[in-house]
Formats: sequence, structure tokens, C-alpha cells
Amino acid sequence: MMARILEKSRYLILLAVGASLVASAVAFLWGAWKTIQVILEIVTSAGKGAAATVSLIELMDKFLVAAGLYIFAVGMYELFIGELEMPAWLKVHNLHEVKSRLSSIIILVMAIVFLEHLVLWQDPQAMLYYGIAVAIVTAALIAFSYFGERE
Repeated sequence: MMARILEKSRYLILLAVGASLVASAVAFLWGAWKTIQVILEIVTSAGKGAAATVSLIELMDKFLVAAGLYIFAVGMYELFIGELEMPAWLKVHNLHEVKSRLSSIIILVMAIVFLEHLVLWQDPQAMLYYGIAVAIVTAALIAFSYFGERE
């Protein structure tokens, strides 16, 4: 009886899959909306100033978050429910692969946010501390991915 309940309870993961998929779609739509706004901003300002560059960099951030949510949804579905017809690089076989892919996206998002701050360049000392913090977190995520894979 308990085994049957546990076997069926795996479908609870569909809540996380569905919520992540909806969040991903909303993030992609948000990124598309921001893209239209940035294009209009660039056209009206003739592309002058650092604001246009920062806005373009911020777009990458939004789409990376959306992609991360999508990868999480696909990974959880494949791990708990069943196989999907996806490109080989998107298929997952264990939880470490999902975490490793999400870690890569987190590193990219941190790099983009750091680049946004670098372009604006307001407080050099804060920038240095921020860069060190990003480097430490990046090193930890890379180490986690490298050493976790060897187990």
C-alpha cells in the first residue's frame, strides 16, 4: 500500500514542472516586452549614452532566467515522470545534471549583472567587492559541478 502511494506521489512534481513552465513563459514574454521597449529607447535616443548598452545587457539577463526556468521544468519532468523528445544536450539523467546546468545559468546571470555595474562604473571600491563576491560564488559553483560529477 505504502509503495503504491509513493509511486503515485511522483506526480506531485508536476506542480513544480507546471509552475516553472508558466514562470518561464512569463519571463520570456517579459523579455520580449523589454526588448520592444529597449529598441524604442535606442531609436528615440539615436543609441547615445551608456543607458542603451546597459539595457541591451539587461535583456540577456531576463532571457537567461527564462531559459533556466524552462531547463528546470524539463529536467524535473524527465527525472520523475518520463522521457521527452528534446535535444541531447537538454536530456537529464540525474539531479546533478539539472543542478549543474542551473549553476551555469546562475554564473552567466552574475556575470551579466557584474557587467551592468561595470558599464555604469559608479563606485570603484564597491565594484571591486562585488567582483570578488561574484568570483567566489562562481568558483564555488564550478567546484560543485566538477566534484559532484566525479561521485
